[in-house]
Amino acid sequence: MTKRRLTPEEAELWKRVTEQTSKLHPERALPEPPSSNPEPLRKPITFEPFVVGVGSSPKKPRHDVLPSLSDQIGRAPVAMDRKSFTKMKRGKLGPEGKIDLHGMTVDQAHPALTRFLLRAHADGKRLVLVITGKGKAKPDTGPIPVRHGVLKHQVPQWLKLAPLSQVVLQVSEAHISHGGSGAYYVYLRRTR
Repeated sequence: MTKRRLTPEEAELWKRVTEQTSKLHPERALPEPPSSNPEPLRKPITFEPFVVGVGSSPKKPRHDVLPSLSDQIGRAPVAMDRKSFTKMKRGKLGPEGKIDLHGMTVDQAHPALTRFLLRAHADGKRLVLVITGKGKAKPDTGPIPVRHGVLKHQVPQWLKLAPLSQVVLQVSEAHISHGGSGAYYVYLRRTR
């Protein structure tokens, strides 16, 4: 439906109506009466020309409340030597020790990991492998997604807390040859 323009008689009638009314908000100015030849309210829509082979604008990333554990660890700043870090990520550095936490409960795994890392640090080891496993996939029965792999998610948290935070320099997901996403490289600080 197109808007029609006011005739001169209608514009005069509108002017008389607005003069006889009282303002609801006296501090505001009255709108100007519509003219008989108003300018178009809408500007013409212009489209960018279509070019074959040019991609569309990138899609917005989907909203994720908490990034995945791999993303969180991967985005952590590098605290160790960059060259050694690159070798470690490629699986070229061999771990000097390893602990396998498969089959342990959280109550068993936390003290075992603490003892192992403090002992490895005291022995002067620099790179150790902590195997957590990937976790078992469970049926998703609720609206809230549940991440599987309790130890996989707990170990990085434990490594950030005392007393392990004083001996751990860098944590990284292991290379596929050492267990991939089911294991972590833990690079320890030098003993003093």
